[in-house]
Amino acid sequence: MTLALIPFRADSQPRQKAGLLRRAKRWGMMALGFLIIGLGILIAPLPGPGGAPVIALGLILLLRNSWWAKRQFIRAQYARPKWVYPFRRLMRKNPEIAPVFWQQALRAEKVVLRKRPSRQLIRVRKRVRRALRKLFH
Repeated sequence: MTLALIPFRADSQPRQKAGLLRRAKRWGMMALGFLIIGLGILIAPLPGPGGAPVIALGLILLLRNSWWAKRQFIRAQYARPKWVYPFRRLMRKNPEIAPVFWQQALRAEKVVLRKRPSRQLIRVRKRVRRALRKLFH
């Protein structure tokens, strides 16, 4: 006759509860990330860089809690690197807010004007750039 050893764990219930809490927290953070991204998309048409940092914050929450979102972000990075790069710069530990804002403003200007900028616009651009340098440096 053989003796079958049945593993007995008295703490199996707390482990299941901890796993459930961890999953619930992860899903909650993912939902919050989606909500913040949606808010950033709504804010994006307003003047200024308001949408990009908000979307970056939502992406940070989403990318930290979802493998699916990480895979989609990497795919988007390969497909549209110029669109994804500003968000990557904003998601760093020390985000480059002023350069990202400046680069996106120049891109928006290029879309709006579609031709060479005037001298007045160039002067205004230089003043804004100097003001941003003083503000962030």
